Amino acid sequence: MFKKIELWIVLLLFLIFFICLILFGAVLKYHYSGGVLFPKVRAISVFLAEIPFNIKKITFSSAVDNKLLVQNNDDMPPELKKNKDKKKFEKFTNNQRNQLLVLPRYDGDKKRSVVDIIDLNNFNVLHTYEHDINSMNNNIDDSNIENKNVKIDDSEIRFEYRHPLILKDGSLISHSDYAPLFKINVCSNLEWINQEERFHHSSEISSDGSIWIPSLMYPYSTIVGNYIDEFGFYDDAITKVNINGEIEFIKSVSEILIENKIKNLNLLDIFDPIHLNDIQQAHFDSKYWKKNDLFLSLPRLGAIVHYRPSINKVINYITGPFSWQHDVDIISDHEISIFNNNNTLKDKNYSEIIIYNFKDKKFSKKFNESLIQNNFKTNTEGLSEILNDGSMLVEEQNHGRIIFFNSDGVKEWEYVNKDSNDKIYFISWSRVIEDQKLIKRLKNIYNNKKCTN
Repeated sequence: MFKKIELWIVLLLFLIFFICLILFGAVLKYHYSGGVLFPKVRAISVFLAEIPFNIKKITFSSAVDNKLLVQNNDDMPPELKKNKDKKKFEKFTNNQRNQLLVLPRYDGDKKRSVVDIIDLNNFNVLHTYEHDINSMNNNIDDSNIENKNVKIDDSEIRFEYRHPLILKDGSLISHSDYAPLFKINVCSNLEWINQEERFHHSSEISSDGSIWIPSLMYPYSTIVGNYIDEFGFYDDAITKVNINGEIEFIKSVSEILIENKIKNLNLLDIFDPIHLNDIQQAHFDSKYWKKNDLFLSLPRLGAIVHYRPSINKVINYITGPFSWQHDVDIISDHEISIFNNNNTLKDKNYSEIIIYNFKDKKFSKKFNESLIQNNFKTNTEGLSEILNDGSMLVEEQNHGRIIFFNSDGVKEWEYVNKDSNDKIYFISWSRVIEDQKLIKRLKNIYNNKKCTN
């Protein structure tokens, strides 16, 4: 008798817990979709949902403050496993390409990151950038709260070149993600550092030769600053930096969304509500956008934002069959491509390249069967680049692999970032240079460089 009662109680408690779990999830979904009712219930739900992160944040900060984090071999990035059975480089077709691959990668033999410039005709390395990271870090003011942990987080063994840009004089601009922006010359000598903000994710050339790059604003933007007073919130901003490292324009994305009445102040109740990971500028007018409009990838919101900085207006707020997307590109006068990490509760086995057509407002997939055949999946990061001839490069960042498909979706070549012991390490956002004048100029610079280091 008592056993039956105890079983009944257990089942009842389980049912109550299950119902509460559903309600908890519903409240969170309502909150992050912009709901304004039940503020106290939403605040408590968000607080509970962020407990694991806050514990991790406190633990990490304590470890840094007590100098428990020390540089040793254990600080190397993890060895990746997925593509162990593949060759370091394999070519599958004889197609010739007069293009350059900018390949930022972790070199397991050197135990540091480098940037290789590779001739895609033969996959020969034309040049390698690898500057003195420790010397650069010594120039960073770590008494500034934003740069407090740079010398630990971005020590040589941990540092990564993130989405580097190569300029026409052979210089390189990059950062190590949530870190200062810097420029080195062709001989890998440091030319400048910008440590005003923490720069992160992609870097793209603007129409006037400056650079669009995400950053974290601190002090916060006006709206965020009036709502949050303590350091730690990720006030993601679109930032324009000139080639001398000077900030020309900066605007909070949270502020953009609130000012355009797309989101409410409750957007700011989570520490990283936006996670801006790409800024793409339109370099020409079309029926669907104007030159200098920006396309922003906001994975936390599952949205691509079409924004016009000149009038501070969101033109389009695009959502669709993509989740935690990473990378957006303009590929024609009426289409954009979206790298879909595809982190959903179903059908998430492969990453996808989603094409959005502004003419009919419909989505399609590019080379999806080829991606499935090649077991292509990166849960985070990664990118795609569709070239002028319709061919496509995809980067499986979580697994250190790049695949290049021709315009028919046939695999031309595949690269896995292996060291001399066949250990695999990360790649941190490659890009292809197609401009023939720039290619000729860079080849001449690399062939005639006179570096003493």
